[in-house]
Amino acid sequence: MDPKVAIIGVSQTKFEPDKSYEDIPETVFRVVKEAMEDAGIDKNDLGSIVTSSVDLWDGRTASNQMLVDVVGSIMKPESRVAGDGLGAAFQGMMTILAGASEITLIVSQCRGSMGAHYEISNWVFDPIYQQPLGLDYLSAGALQANHYMANYGISQEDCARVVIKNRSDAKNNPYAQVKNETTIEEVMNSPMWAYPIKEMDAAPISDGACAVVLASGPRAEALSNRAVWILGIGSCLDCHYLGHRDLSGGDALITASNRAYSMAGISNPLKELDVAEISAAFSYQELLWTELMGFCDRGEGARILKEGLTCLRGLLPVNPSGGMMAGNPFTVAGLTRLVEAALQVRGEAGDRQVKGAAKALCHGTTGFCGQGQYVMIVGN
Repeated sequence: MDPKVAIIGVSQTKFEPDKSYEDIPETVFRVVKEAMEDAGIDKNDLGSIVTSSVDLWDGRTASNQMLVDVVGSIMKPESRVAGDGLGAAFQGMMTILAGASEITLIVSQCRGSMGAHYEISNWVFDPIYQQPLGLDYLSAGALQANHYMANYGISQEDCARVVIKNRSDAKNNPYAQVKNETTIEEVMNSPMWAYPIKEMDAAPISDGACAVVLASGPRAEALSNRAVWILGIGSCLDCHYLGHRDLSGGDALITASNRAYSMAGISNPLKELDVAEISAAFSYQELLWTELMGFCDRGEGARILKEGLTCLRGLLPVNPSGGMMAGNPFTVAGLTRLVEAALQVRGEAGDRQVKGAAKALCHGTTGFCGQGQYVMIVGN
């Protein structure tokens, strides 16, 4: 697709296990202010706002209502995505392409520390047949992990290498929550939560927020000499019932990726992309998602990691920020991936910068076991 929408401003908080020392509006106000300053605009320039939050994780109904003033949506249109922040960016992009806005602010926030995180995720399942079983993101993830590992010969040690890579890369990220390096033995010996997922295989509970400013082509060119263009997008929603889909088949992510690649003119993502920021709440998912995105053949995700192809200095670095393994809350994770991708393309990612990054993939997911998938390609 022709580049008609660009990212002109980005901001993110430091991600922490508990941000109760400040109110949610304070956290959001800071990232909004910093993103607008990065874009060189103020609230009067905004044509629309899209917020991303989930009521149950914030402990209140219509949780976006507490953000109305701090995101600048008084007397301005605001829409709310009750899901992943990258989905909110899709909504903001469509608002601009539809001609309803020239500059749109996207804000995503979540306080994972405010409740029993996995128990809360039980609410996304069918209330009649599946919620009473106690299914949640963790137990459903364990079902998916077993299916994938059994079908493709992936070991727990293979998954542990994902944790090792991401924690090592997170040392270079000032916004990361978890930065301590680890070993296969430490990951393998961490408490078993839901076989084969151990404590260190799961993204830590996290609090934080991020913001992105999108602009139409003419406004982006007028306002910024660091604009990062959206080159391709794709999204897809899989079946709701776990039993109605192949848990390691990943039709939704395959479809979303192929749509984004087609728009961006990409035929070989492993060679044509410079960096990828992927939302993986569990270690096995990074391996599975890279396969479904076409970085390698099925069952080869562990191999390309072991050979260093997806490491920071590899052919296609995956999650040089540390990804969700280093601490990003659900809901915020996808938009954080976009922030990180934009920083890479702008050459402003500091010690986690991938040399010469000109084209980046970012990914978000919503629901359990990757039910909803978003893929976006950005570049200069």
